Amino acid sequence: MICESAEDFAAALPPLGAVMGLDLGTKTIGVAVSDGMRSVATPLETVKRKKFTADAARLLEIATGRQVTGFVLGLPRNMDGSEGPRCQSTRAFARNLSGLTDLPIGFWDERLSTVAAERALLEADTSRKRRAEVIDHVAASVILQGLLDRLGHLRNAT
Repeated sequence: MICESAEDFAAALPPLGAVMGLDLGTKTIGVAVSDGMRSVATPLETVKRKKFTADAARLLEIATGRQVTGFVLGLPRNMDGSEGPRCQSTRAFARNLSGLTDLPIGFWDERLSTVAAERALLEADTSRKRRAEVIDHVAASVILQGLLDRLGHLRNAT
């Protein structure tokens, strides 16, 4: 099930359980997961992209092992908020993934997530080589943490 808003995504999730965040790149997919209480996002790994079936199989394998209850994909909007070809590619990935799982799939505006991830890695004095290795899954954790914070606000508002 594809959810267009954080509110719809929150309604589709069970009360507890991990959520997986994905930063879809052309060559890699950054993966992050939350804790079961959905308060903290943790960078997990970077999946080297091959074909959709292989990529999806790896993501579903991680999801099963981590008892994930939903997926959130970073939606790479343009700075003016419009959607370009990369957003269409992300939405197509979500549609294809939804054919393989019943778990809800949501989106989170990922503008500047890589910039935030890069800044955090620089502040942690991470070497250039190491930053290149981890930037994608750190960006996925920035995306996921944004959604988790929004879900927390929605819970507290009720």
